[in-house]
Amino acid sequence: MKILANRKIKGLFDKILLYTIGFSLFLIVLVRSGRGWAAFAAGLTGLCMGVLIIAACYGYFKEQNAIMEQAAEQIVEYISGNKDARIECYDEGELYRLFHEVNSLVAILNAHIENEGKEKEFLRNTILDISHQLKTPLAALNIYNGIIQGEAENLPTVKEFADFSEQELERIETLVQNLLKIAKFDAGTIVMMKTAENISEMMERIKNQFSFRAGQEGKEICLSGDESVDFICDRNWLMEAVGNIVKNALDHTEKGDVVRIGWKLSASVFQISVRDNGSGIHPEDLYYIFKRFYRSRYSKDTQGIGLGLPLAKAIIEAHGGSIAVDSELGEGTIFYINIAAR
Repeated sequence: MKILANRKIKGLFDKILLYTIGFSLFLIVLVRSGRGWAAFAAGLTGLCMGVLIIAACYGYFKEQNAIMEQAAEQIVEYISGNKDARIECYDEGELYRLFHEVNSLVAILNAHIENEGKEKEFLRNTILDISHQLKTPLAALNIYNGIIQGEAENLPTVKEFADFSEQELERIETLVQNLLKIAKFDAGTIVMMKTAENISEMMERIKNQFSFRAGQEGKEICLSGDESVDFICDRNWLMEAVGNIVKNALDHTEKGDVVRIGWKLSASVFQISVRDNGSGIHPEDLYYIFKRFYRSRYSKDTQGIGLGLPLAKAIIEAHGGSIAVDSELGEGTIFYINIAAR
């Protein structure tokens, strides 16, 4: 029987069998003696046997409980980040076979984590190399395009296509810059330089950054929040994150729509919200909008490259915060940035 492969279980059964045989032999001797106190002695012996069996069972299950507790502690250790945590499995039996399989699973997981880390590092280094290599030809192309625009003042067709070329070059430059920023976050080389900043002034700068585009497209950017609120943050990175969300809102709104940037500080949380009354996000896309290069099949935006929101998420998380979205198709979208107030 497999259950008896465990020496502790086998030992328990041996004790119970020994007590039972001993009691039976003693009872036979008493009955054959024919003495008057034989019945009382037999009952007392049975009671003693029962106590011994209970004590043996208690000792066994107490030891098994200690073993399970130790195994649970090692599992918690591994979940907490100790990759060297292992369950002792020095004996035979089904329980120790289970422990051995758990240890094997841990070894496999560690191998996968290590391989994934190497793949991420390779991808990160590749992105960095490609991005740096692209910066030089991009700078040259911008110069060449500027010369063409200057020489094409009297050539409307050439001037038109030179302007289109400038727009595409700007898109490529934005892509390269965002790739570099995300690669730096992945590499852990970004250090947040946090200082006390006036949020109203920061949001005003973001509004001014997009005011020309909003005016051209017939849209409006509104601010709402306490002008006296100061918050400890990395000014440039937080403005980058909010700016990316505002850009996303402008990409998904139409003429006459409004983008509202609000902020408030409570005892425990500082919150920034970016609300628009645009096209909204399709329910199928909500789970994926923070994934890199994700492009919805429902989106009408043909200019986005799918890096703005992932970068914003990385920045907010580097501040120890979180970002959430609430959207209704055809009604609009709200992004919430929540950072613990210190």
